[in-house]
Amino acid sequence: MSPDDRGVAKARQLIDTLDVFASANRRALAVTRLGGTTNLVFRVDDGAGHYVLRIPGQGTEEYINRAHEAQAARETARVGVSPAVLHFDASSGVMVTRLVDDAVTMTIAGFRERSGAPARAGAVLRRLHGSNARFSFRFELFAMIDDYLKVLAGKDVALPAGYHDVVREALVVREALAAHALPLVACHCDPLCENFLDTGDRMWLVDWEYSGMNDPMWDLGDVAIEAGFDAAQEEQMMREYFGGEARPADRGRVVIYKAMCDLLWTLWGLIQLANRNPAEDFQAYAFTRFGRCRQLMATADFPRHVENVRKG
Repeated sequence: MSPDDRGVAKARQLIDTLDVFASANRRALAVTRLGGTTNLVFRVDDGAGHYVLRIPGQGTEEYINRAHEAQAARETARVGVSPAVLHFDASSGVMVTRLVDDAVTMTIAGFRERSGAPARAGAVLRRLHGSNARFSFRFELFAMIDDYLKVLAGKDVALPAGYHDVVREALVVREALAAHALPLVACHCDPLCENFLDTGDRMWLVDWEYSGMNDPMWDLGDVAIEAGFDAAQEEQMMREYFGGEARPADRGRVVIYKAMCDLLWTLWGLIQLANRNPAEDFQAYAFTRFGRCRQLMATADFPRHVENVRKG
């Protein structure tokens, strides 16, 4: 039996216990494995009903608070940026949502090839950030770096050489961000390409594991990195988000967060490595992200962006 077959078998066993499927002919349900880097994700079809079942991956309980995620998933469904939540067990992290019909799961290639995709990403982030959604968790970059370092302290993996040096260098970034802090808003905080679902008319966001109240520019900087945006794509996203030209201070925050998200997710990658997550080569993932962070912080323009942020 292949890993996918074992996963589907596990999903079927779980479906038999869930009230959301109580009225379904469970033997007739079609269960299909979807993507997922740390979790098991499945499409479940019941005639005219289409659902997504998410089963948390091994070790995720070390760094994800499922109660926070449940609250965020329901809030974002309420404000229309995420599909309806039909079941969420905060003790296990098992979740069932509606499937977004006729939506394409985005990729780096999808953002490049689907006309207007970066602008639609900017639009859904603007809708999220401008909504009245409120999350119970506050996403604090430097506190999360400290927390991830504590998790890694008990694991047999090595940090990239110079990691702590870059954290110290980032103190000037931290001071600039705090000089004119933006109001905290509901943010996704982990806008991987695969967390955007595109219908061609609009985008939806899914996966609220890392979400929290945060500086909204984090999401813009992070998606620009995750989707590998070139300058034109990034500009398209930002013009849609801001309704025109971004202020130098806002543009500077986006650039800063492009570096800082790589600094943080370097550690996340090492946690996956330590947990023996087979989804990809997480050592290469972590070292690539750290190298990209250092490269961006070493550019001649980076201090100018930091100064623009500091001035506000």
